[in-house]
Amino acid sequence: MAPVSTARADEIPAAGTAQESRLDRLGIPHPLRWGFLGVLVFMTGNGVETNVVSPHIANVFGGGDAMINLAATVITVYSLAALVGSYLAGALSDLWGPRRVMLLGVVVWVVFQAAFVAALATGSIALIFGAYLMRGFGFPLFAFSFLVWVNAVVPKERNGAAVGWFYVMFTGGMPTLGSLVAIGLIPAFGGGFFGERWAMVASTAIVIAGFLIARLGVREEHGDRRLAPAGESSSQVILSGVRLALTNRRVMMGFLTRLINTAPQFGMFIILPTVIAETLGWGQSRWLLMTSVIFAGNILFNAAFGALGDRIGWTTTVRWFGIVGSALGLLLWWYVPHWVPAGSDWGFVVAVVAGTVFGILLAGFVPLGAIMPALAPAHKGAAMAMYTTAAGGATFLGSAVVAVVRPWGGDVGVVWAFVALYGLAFLMTFALTVEQPRVGKKDIHVDA
Repeated sequence: MAPVSTARADEIPAAGTAQESRLDRLGIPHPLRWGFLGVLVFMTGNGVETNVVSPHIANVFGGGDAMINLAATVITVYSLAALVGSYLAGALSDLWGPRRVMLLGVVVWVVFQAAFVAALATGSIALIFGAYLMRGFGFPLFAFSFLVWVNAVVPKERNGAAVGWFYVMFTGGMPTLGSLVAIGLIPAFGGGFFGERWAMVASTAIVIAGFLIARLGVREEHGDRRLAPAGESSSQVILSGVRLALTNRRVMMGFLTRLINTAPQFGMFIILPTVIAETLGWGQSRWLLMTSVIFAGNILFNAAFGALGDRIGWTTTVRWFGIVGSALGLLLWWYVPHWVPAGSDWGFVVAVVAGTVFGILLAGFVPLGAIMPALAPAHKGAAMAMYTTAAGGATFLGSAVVAVVRPWGGDVGVVWAFVALYGLAFLMTFALTVEQPRVGKKDIHVDA
């Protein structure tokens, strides 16, 4: 591993100055560079199971459509824990410093991943629910604490790009590289049901490797200190995000917009594995390949949309590229695979291209990570707590929509429910007017 960075916050150059390194200019604070890599590796381990866990849980209980609904409920409970963990990632990082919270996240993940795999072996619904619920706290505590760290360090002019690079790593791991790793691991362990189970076991080593890269590679001072104002009590810090959202309408609108952002992604991870692999006849490996390609497109454009937001306006980028673009892309991802001949090679290619449109335009939401702290400049930590809550809560919303809508509306009803949510998000962006600085300039641009 390369030498550890010992840069202090006052050594981080202002945006647009000659002292900036190439990484700084791209939007990656140089002292945190190994942390970005650590997030990529950690989320790769976390993402190994993402696109197989729903049918795997269903098969534990005998398979069938009713068991897919049960699996959706299990994942919804897991996602509820991810929502709470995402809030705690922001609040506890303010209180303890991000480094401690990242450690807590990896410990929770490893312990309860072992418990979840053991529970699957017993076939006990109660144990599976309990273990997967607790594991849901793990990844947001690790990943979103690092995002708080990034926002504490990066110059505001580079904020959109920095958040974009965070999501390059986050999405690069889950589901993109995680799905590719699963394609290799599942056959290596014998394929099928037991290959999936052992791939879940092996993912623990990848998660630990990601943690070690971030832990040993980053020595930036904000990670080890309290970020909240000195005069606030622990309870005030913990509750600051909730209090801010309840008293600041614009922060609440930003929270709800981010909550909707990736909810369709996680919902489709529940309904599409069976549709693509079995109903349309392309098999599990091609489903995993499809998700890898789709979210590779997302990776390529996360940083680009972050930088675009820094130039044309954060809210403008979110409204037209993120919301309108993602709604159209989601419809393509669902309908095109049904329009082409099931099981055909060329049809699979066309279906992947359609899904990739969704993956690319989903990156248009990236500037929300810069908008949220700008909505409450005197309470940036509390605003980021609500942002991280919404980011983790998207997993909950996505699975909850499936659990609620699918029993009566079917898969098509689920897709259109997500489109309706995007319509609500479009309306809410008109509350997200922010003052936005421009790189290398002293003027302030009001982006509405």
